[in-house]
Amino acid sequence: MSGTTIRFCECIPDNKCAVIRTAELSDAELLLSFDRHISPSELESIIGLGRVFILECEGRFAGWLRYGLFWDNTPFMNMLFLLEEYRGRGLGAGFVKFWERKMAEYGYSEVMTSTASDEYAQHFYNRLGYMTVGGFAPSGEPFELILSKNLSQEKRDR
Repeated sequence: MSGTTIRFCECIPDNKCAVIRTAELSDAELLLSFDRHISPSELESIIGLGRVFILECEGRFAGWLRYGLFWDNTPFMNMLFLLEEYRGRGLGAGFVKFWERKMAEYGYSEVMTSTASDEYAQHFYNRLGYMTVGGFAPSGEPFELILSKNLSQEKRDR
């Protein structure tokens, strides 16, 4: 997967300005200025693996999505973030659909993510077909919900 490949996102209706591309190492500083949940070396590593996507709208940085592999075999979305001005326009849902499509193209039949039980994001993911499959209670933090979506079921439902 080339870091310079630009992908136009047909997953985002009425947002012709939206472009999704694979992050490049030159994006790391910008991403780190927003994302305090990852070390610089880990971010550079997953950028090298092609596991970070950038969303741009009218040529401006709008957000990013990064993922890893749960149990080394199931794509797990670790971070989905849109800048405030780009929220509420369907861009987040389109970004997730783009990621799911990419994961299906790579041969995966299931994807996962998580969110704190006190965050609205759980409802966002439920609307996109994710089911709560478990959770855990990090020390001093809200209960973390684990969500999963079967991509092959969605393919059959189309």
